[in-house]
Amino acid sequence: MKAFVLRSFGSPDVLDLTDVGKPVPRDDEVLVRVRATSVQPYDWHFMRGEPYIARLMGGGLGLRKPKIGILGADMAGQVEAVGKDVTEFRPGDEVFAMPKQGGFAEYMCVGEGELAPKPKNLSFEQAAAVPMAANTALLGLRDQGRVRPGQKVLVNGASGGVGTFAVQIAKAFGAEVIGVCSTRNVDLVRSIGADEVIDYTEQDFTRNGQRYDLLLDVAGSHSGPACRRALTPKGTYVGVGGPAGRWLQPAGRMFATLAVSPFVSKRMVMADVVRCTENKRNLVTLTEFIEDGKITPVIDRSYPFEEIPAAIRYQEEGHAQGKVVIVV
Repeated sequence: MKAFVLRSFGSPDVLDLTDVGKPVPRDDEVLVRVRATSVQPYDWHFMRGEPYIARLMGGGLGLRKPKIGILGADMAGQVEAVGKDVTEFRPGDEVFAMPKQGGFAEYMCVGEGELAPKPKNLSFEQAAAVPMAANTALLGLRDQGRVRPGQKVLVNGASGGVGTFAVQIAKAFGAEVIGVCSTRNVDLVRSIGADEVIDYTEQDFTRNGQRYDLLLDVAGSHSGPACRRALTPKGTYVGVGGPAGRWLQPAGRMFATLAVSPFVSKRMVMADVVRCTENKRNLVTLTEFIEDGKITPVIDRSYPFEEIPAAIRYQEEGHAQGKVVIVV
């Protein structure tokens, strides 16, 4: 089978499209014919080996060379074969998952406990846009943010992959949603359900006098003290990401948020979807929202499988509206 193999850290040019052996499922695994995947910051952090501090943290990056051989943290496809202990799936089933690696290939093996039935009203291309980005938004809003109906929720970075899902999920939970984005994305964010849209080129949400019950910070464009200023007295700040850096960021920003949390009155927490153990359950919840028409993936561009390096270059620019998807 064809796969993009990562043998060294670097630019998208280091991804090598080559023939590798077709994987064989273990007893509790499912072999899936990948029909679509997506690209996201998670992939290019592993590809570039940045921030450098992450190489020392034992998170799978690798010190001198990558520990992950095939990137791709989202997947949608069809079951090809199942291990002898698998009971939930059978060949031909349409599925999706957030395997954290392996999606940049024609076939991959996924544990039965990670796999969920694909939403019936989505194509493979649309379904591949969901797992990591929507899981991150759900974890940040529901689990870490404890969102409740009627709350004022601000999504900073509302037009990207996580942000477009976050706006819709917050609305599904009954919140009043304010999205922050650039001028070119105002109409998009309004179209997916935001009650109000703040153009950050014209207004600073930390200085406009408004206060929010929950701030989901995808963009990481303001300091911690500034974000706290925008919260109600019992408000919650949930950090998701932020601008990337070669040495420390966005990891440094996350460390700083957690370090200050015990010393301030407002809740300061982080959403870590990579270490979440309930991804399958979350995918089932997201499927219910999707099939009820409450969530629709926003896709900026689709690329053919052979152009994964070009897709990553585009995603790295940071201007994608929603998700960048790969059709395999």
